[in-house]
Amino acid sequence: MEQGYNELLDRAWGSLPDNLKEHSRFEIPKADTFIEGNQTTIRNFNEIANALGRDPKYLMTYLFKELAAPGVYDGNRVVIQRVLKQGVIEQKINAYALEYVICHECQRPDTEIAELAGQKIIKCQACGAWKPMRRIK
Repeated sequence: MEQGYNELLDRAWGSLPDNLKEHSRFEIPKADTFIEGNQTTIRNFNEIANALGRDPKYLMTYLFKELAAPGVYDGNRVVIQRVLKQGVIEQKINAYALEYVICHECQRPDTEIAELAGQKIIKCQACGAWKPMRRIK
C-alpha cells in the first residue's frame, strides 16, 4: 500500500510545471530614485515592472493615481512631478504587487492578466485560482 502511494506522489510531482517545483523568493527591486527640483525620478522603473511581470504602463498608471501626481514615462524611467521619498514609492509598489501580482489563494507571484467573459482577471499559473481585476481609479 505504501509503495502505491509513493508512486502516485512521484507521478503527481512529475506532472507539476517546473516553476512550481522551485521555491525561489520573490523580490521586487528597490526603487532607484533621485529628486531634482520638484520632480522625483525612478531610474529602474522597467526593471521593477519586469520583476512584477506586468506592463510598465499598468504600474505607471497605478503609481500616478496613488501618489496623486502627474508624471511621464521616459524609456526606462518614470519622472513624477512631485517630491517623494523612496520609502513612499516602494510602499506603493508593494501595494500594487499585493493587489495585482500576488495570488490571493496561494500567495505566489505566478499570475497573469487574462480575460474572462469580457472582464479582466488575475489568473494564477500555479494553483489556477483567479479573481476579477480591480480597476485602477
